[in-house]
Amino acid sequence: MIIGIIGAPNKGKSTLFSSLTLNDVGIADYPFTTIDPNMGVAYVKVPCAEKLIGAKCNARSGSCSNGMRSIPINVIDVAGLVKDAHSGKGMGNKFLNDLAGADALVIVVDASGGTDQNGNPCEGCSPSEDIKMVLSELHAWLYDILKKHMNAMSKADDGTEALHNVLAGLKISREYIEEAAKECFLSTSRINWSDDDIMAFSKALLKRSKPVVIAANKMDKAGAKENLARLKAEYGEKYVVGCSAAIELALEKAAKAGVVSYDGGDSFTLAKEGITKEQKDALDYMSRFMKANGGSGVQRLLNTIVFDLLNLIVVYPVEDENKYTDHNGNVLPDAILMENGSTALDLARTIHTDIAKNMLYAIDALKKVRVAKDYKLKNNDIIKIVSSAKR
Repeated sequence: MIIGIIGAPNKGKSTLFSSLTLNDVGIADYPFTTIDPNMGVAYVKVPCAEKLIGAKCNARSGSCSNGMRSIPINVIDVAGLVKDAHSGKGMGNKFLNDLAGADALVIVVDASGGTDQNGNPCEGCSPSEDIKMVLSELHAWLYDILKKHMNAMSKADDGTEALHNVLAGLKISREYIEEAAKECFLSTSRINWSDDDIMAFSKALLKRSKPVVIAANKMDKAGAKENLARLKAEYGEKYVVGCSAAIELALEKAAKAGVVSYDGGDSFTLAKEGITKEQKDALDYMSRFMKANGGSGVQRLLNTIVFDLLNLIVVYPVEDENKYTDHNGNVLPDAILMENGSTALDLARTIHTDIAKNMLYAIDALKKVRVAKDYKLKNNDIIKIVSSAKR
């Protein structure tokens, strides 16, 4: 899974990326700090199923601390986007192609309104205009791809298959294509679409294949609260998350230096005496912000994308349903993110194709009951796959 971070220049994209991944990248108050895409790993955090079984887990990927399971997610941060990027302005559409593999997108805006669409300082600029510009560029990018192949696709009897062949590199499924065409009342049999049809289809398809959450960044600055309220009213409470990537990054660096004790929650504690007055003042300021906002908002942003926007659940595969272990005796070694509605067979496919091919049934380890291959998985399920395939 890949989450793409996108936005106009100088909105805090690289700072957000660093706060999510702890990767050192170029961060500066001028446009186009990022040229090549940055790749890293972030972690969603959920209460671990170890609480359900009364035994400490042995996380094999990610980690588990104080009962909270950290599950890895890939994140990519691309160059800042300017108006008409799809036609070559600024960094051009190179950065758009860098997002081809993303499953969801985060549009980062300056909630304080302190930077314009080109990343230059200003007063009272509208974050909403940045969002509209970014979405417009994304729609135009997809439109251009489709327009380029429209003549060839119009000759295909199966238009859905033709569209899928063109769009497969963008992680766009046949299901998304069919749903988007239906929404726009477009036939995929011998495609003969107008330019308006192509644009309407592009918007509907992007909404499904690369859903968007808005990161209202720089919430620690003046004017941000008012803009956050406006953004939520315009784009929906579910799709806008206020955050301060700068405060999150500062706290993580302070924790790494042993100055504070902080694990990404909604508060931190001083871990070392003898800090300077400047450090104390900065920490007091960050503490007030965290208390007023329920944390920096960065972890909430990531969890919102994974569990609310993408509608994923966490499932724990095991080999011993009585001890909840793998063949090495590790308790709940893996926490796997699955689409809500996935089946036990889908889980088997994520483990190994041979196991899925030879699957007989599954066992709900918590209830100690056998379940069929088409059993619909639930969040925090602990599942043993029984297969005739050898491991």
